Amino acid sequence: MRFDSITRVSLDNLRPLLSLFSADLAIDLGTVNTRVYARDKGIVVNEPSAVALDNRTGEVQAVGKEAKEMLGRTPGNLRVVKPMKDGVIADFKVTEKMLNYFIQKAQQRRTLVHPRIIISIPSEITQVEKRAVTDAAYRAKAAEVHLVEQAMMAAIGAGLPVTKPGGNMVVDIGGGTSDVAVISLSGIVYSRSLRTAGNHMDEAIMNHVKRKHNLLIGERTAEQIKIEIGSAYTLDRPLTMEVKGRGLIEGMPKVITVGDSEIREALSECISSIVSAIRVALERTPPELSADISDRGIVLVGGGALLKNLDKRIREETGLPVCIADDPLCCVVLGTAKILPDFKFLRRISIVSTGKQMGPQMLTKIGTQRVRCRITRSEIATRSEIATRSEIATRSEIATRSEIATAAGTQPHLPVRTIADRLRGLFLLGLVLNLPYRWRRETPPDR
Repeated sequence: MRFDSITRVSLDNLRPLLSLFSADLAIDLGTVNTRVYARDKGIVVNEPSAVALDNRTGEVQAVGKEAKEMLGRTPGNLRVVKPMKDGVIADFKVTEKMLNYFIQKAQQRRTLVHPRIIISIPSEITQVEKRAVTDAAYRAKAAEVHLVEQAMMAAIGAGLPVTKPGGNMVVDIGGGTSDVAVISLSGIVYSRSLRTAGNHMDEAIMNHVKRKHNLLIGERTAEQIKIEIGSAYTLDRPLTMEVKGRGLIEGMPKVITVGDSEIREALSECISSIVSAIRVALERTPPELSADISDRGIVLVGGGALLKNLDKRIREETGLPVCIADDPLCCVVLGTAKILPDFKFLRRISIVSTGKQMGPQMLTKIGTQRVRCRITRSEIATRSEIATRSEIATRSEIATRSEIATAAGTQPHLPVRTIADRLRGLFLLGLVLNLPYRWRRETPPDR
């Protein structure tokens, strides 16, 4: 017990030294775009979450902007994959390759120490989806991974006083999910993650144009329509736009003209879902925090916040003041970056914190006997025995065994990588090798 506490203190003291050899990274792993912030460098990666793969060999041909430009224009031997869907990982292997590429691009050089990574995720995702994000980061050569909620990071990035006793309401409308949260005293009082966001708006526009005009358009065209003439509330001046696609009846290229009113009609269902989630959050907020929200209002962040007159629509529905953050697209990654130096605050708000610091007490059933085991990274020999013997547990304990194996570091993606761990391992090895010599020296000769 004492050795474990000494180890934690020593690693915390070594953290400023290790940061000289590796840049800690804050990652906003979004459905549409991935942004990476490196300490003392700013946002070094801001690219679409897309990967172009060769169908024959499976090799990566392009990542990010280059891959998105190929979307819908690839030959038969290439395909463009979007590994993120609705805020979670849909293709694990492709996400691993994409993360590895972005991390290498952020570091721009080989480092002695692997980076500590903080990743923001939606609030209402399952343990399996959290595990997938953690595994992908470890396979991308991360030394330590922390998962934080996007709503909290968006509030910090927008400059809200989340540490003070007062209600702050933030609505993060991204590409795959829309998060609504009420925050006070560095904690989330109420949160709701709605899987209706920018991508669903694009699909609604595609379906509307197909149904009303018998015209097939792609995702990029639908997104362009949403950006240029999409709106949530009546505009002061009507807007129109020429849309090009393939006619369903003739099968030939066709050009039509659409107006903002019919696009607003196509988006009405998605926007109504978001407004309904905001109303539910306001109904379930404690009275004192409701009074604070009535004074401070609602803050909109994310790419969906840039939809024309969305703030007016929410203001009309709720009767509360609504404002858009200064940089809504980068609020999440900037908020994540602000907590990089403050390790204590990060420990307090992180959902999942894994790596060399992890050592929780877990209860596992081995045969018919329950054994309480405290698993630390120094017990390398015991871990493999626990993972092997726990295979005889019942089906109801599969989730527990998975957590034990993860915490114990028995998976291949949790190696001892840091300099401090290596030095500690060499020290212990030296003690073990020195024991026979000390025993011979201290044992008195036979008479």
